[in-house]
Amino acid sequence: MNGFPAPASRHQRTAALFPPDRPLRLEKGGTLSQVRVAYEEFGHPDPHRPNTVFVCHALTGTSHVTRHSPDDFPGWWEEMVGPGRPIDTNHLHVVCANVLGGCAGTTGPWTPGPTGRPLAADFPAITVGDMVTVHRRLLVHLGSTGLHAVVGGSLGGMQALEWLLRHPGDARRFLLIATGARLSTDALAAHAAGRAAIRADPAFAAGRYPEHPDARGPVEGLGVARMIAHLTYMSPKSLETKFARRPQPLAPAADPAYGPYAVERYLEHQARTFVTRFDANSYLHLTAAMDHYDAFARPTAPLPPEDRRPTVQVFSFASDRLFAATDTDHLMTHLSTLGLPLTHHRDITSEAGHDAFLLRVPGYLTAVAEAFAIHDSPRPGPQPVSTR
Repeated sequence: MNGFPAPASRHQRTAALFPPDRPLRLEKGGTLSQVRVAYEEFGHPDPHRPNTVFVCHALTGTSHVTRHSPDDFPGWWEEMVGPGRPIDTNHLHVVCANVLGGCAGTTGPWTPGPTGRPLAADFPAITVGDMVTVHRRLLVHLGSTGLHAVVGGSLGGMQALEWLLRHPGDARRFLLIATGARLSTDALAAHAAGRAAIRADPAFAAGRYPEHPDARGPVEGLGVARMIAHLTYMSPKSLETKFARRPQPLAPAADPAYGPYAVERYLEHQARTFVTRFDANSYLHLTAAMDHYDAFARPTAPLPPEDRRPTVQVFSFASDRLFAATDTDHLMTHLSTLGLPLTHHRDITSEAGHDAFLLRVPGYLTAVAEAFAIHDSPRPGPQPVSTR
């Protein structure tokens, strides 16, 4: 099995944070020191005003949000970030970092432990709050003088929500996209089935497969996990529109246990491509962090003075199965009690489901662009991020 991180953009940088005398104290116990954080920057910071936007990525995303140049390879949010896009890098400075526990350059299960071998199953449990703590420390490392916005979709939206609730004075606005304050039972069940598939793969070896560099690792189980998850990212209507019951059989000599349908070939393709770029232990840790997140289960931080309070904008999709209308209602009900300027844009045009937040959905993209086009009133800007 290939080691991680996977091949990265040539623009990716790495910061070493949390020295041994000031380690990262994890919310579920334990510490990590010398945390390596892989990040990318797009656009340029403005010395005269806070123009930095921190983008928090979703479950299997990376720091590579968009192209840096025409000859660069595509990023995962090309529709949203870049020159002339809703988050316009002609005017805004964008920072995105691979999350703690990921497998694209930031400290995670493939990070070497004291023995020199990957931590693998010994990597500690992490939370959405831990991810935000690392993001904020990165901004201090970069010398940030204040954030224009924090933006995220899905798991990234959970990170943005956690940032808002614990550090509301860090940014002028928070955009929470295709996300919720906690996962529904339906979503928990999908994650549980995916993790069970990984653990049931004989090559999982109790999570210690990285100790056997010639082994393939639990690629079959991880592929099945991706197939299960992908069904929560699409809507039933989008599956019907794209595939219906159209046949796309395998070769005649193939195992007859395989179905003859195009949708099956599509999910198999998703599995094959996913296992080449993602790590099973990272998948277990990140889905567990999503499952355990319950944003309003503990008190929120005090709000800054009224003239420094951020605006909050929620974007949801009627076709989203992973974060359905009931999840958005729960989020909005709790957010409305905070006393912050709050708006909600709900898209009813896209059939794409949860993945709509990554796609060209004109009304939604226009609404985000309008959110960033609003000129800030002459009020004090956000304070520089401080971890003290």
